[in-house]
Amino acid sequence: MNTIEFSSWIFFSSILAGLLGSLTGLGGGVVIVPVLTLLFHIDIRYAIGASLVSVIATSSGAAAAYVREGFSNVRIGMFLEIATTLGALLGAYLTLIVSTHAIGIVFGAVLLYSAYASFRSHPDVAHRQPNPLALKLRLQGSYPGPSGPESYVAQNVPAGFSLMLVAGTLSGLLGIGSGAVKVLAMDQAMHLPFKVSTTTSNFMIGVTAAASAGIYLSRGYISPGLAMPVMLGVLIGSLLGARILVKAKVKTLRLVFAGVIVLLGIEMIYNSVTGRL
Repeated sequence: MNTIEFSSWIFFSSILAGLLGSLTGLGGGVVIVPVLTLLFHIDIRYAIGASLVSVIATSSGAAAAYVREGFSNVRIGMFLEIATTLGALLGAYLTLIVSTHAIGIVFGAVLLYSAYASFRSHPDVAHRQPNPLALKLRLQGSYPGPSGPESYVAQNVPAGFSLMLVAGTLSGLLGIGSGAVKVLAMDQAMHLPFKVSTTTSNFMIGVTAAASAGIYLSRGYISPGLAMPVMLGVLIGSLLGARILVKAKVKTLRLVFAGVIVLLGIEMIYNSVTGRL
């Protein structure tokens, strides 16, 4: 396989990764890192470096479209980024203390349970009293619904913030993207609409990736020849995903989301048991 063919295969694989990452809020790195390492036999450090660049592109592309369409809630995203940043610092500290094998198995089990939990019906929050803390922090908004704008107010703010802290810790401890936990925190704990959860997660992932990418760049793990086709492919895929999500049914999105995190959970447990993590 020559260089052009190799880059073309990576480009088309990245389009699919960007599409899935945009629809589920997990980021294209969830798909593209395993693809680059398992199918193309690229060193995982360079795969992660290219993935981080592509995630920034995803956030710049898809998240910008979601903000314009009125789906992403930037205020909620930046508020929760405080927790993920603190968690990432904690995770980096814990890498010297805690076995990543044990944490990986637990995290994989949590993802498998989360796939099941994502289909459970939510408690009826339409008739609840507005959450005082959420109103004080202005964690509310509206998004385009079938019959016009639909309003929402975040619930269980402390629980959602705590889960974001866990998401950041797992990200720093295991070196993985924490988009799955971010979506679940907003969807299950804070009872935000699923489309708002996935689009806001896309926005948040880009902020986190920007900091990580600087470290990989300084260590020489970002190869322009690899990062360019990955970034362009993921960007195109994420923009396609943004168009599809606007018209997609929530049930379909939940199926795609559950399928991806089941695969992630199985991969996490397998890598932990076999000592690859």
